[in-house]
Amino acid sequence: MVELSDYLVLGAILFGLGVAGIFLNRKNAIVLIMSIELILLAVNFNFIAFSHYLDDIAGQVFVFFILTVAAAESAIGLAILVVLFRNRETINVGDLDSMKG
Repeated sequence: MVELSDYLVLGAILFGLGVAGIFLNRKNAIVLIMSIELILLAVNFNFIAFSHYLDDIAGQVFVFFILTVAAAESAIGLAILVVLFRNRETINVGDLDSMKG
């Protein structure tokens, strides 16, 4: 039988991979967005594990709202990246630091 600690260790590994993705690759905006999504999914994984362990549905409700916000964040972030790529022809974060009109 799979214990709660197994789920929490897997969630911590996913969270660590997301944080490592942010710190190791600061140039590509798409990888940064994917790393943020990985962090959110790790948190959702822990919510589901605790929800199942405590026989409470509140964790699953939180996951529903977090996934809704994460989907909206991804859609808006990718739309902004498409506009930036059309204007500047790059998604390199280092090249996007100037906010000139």
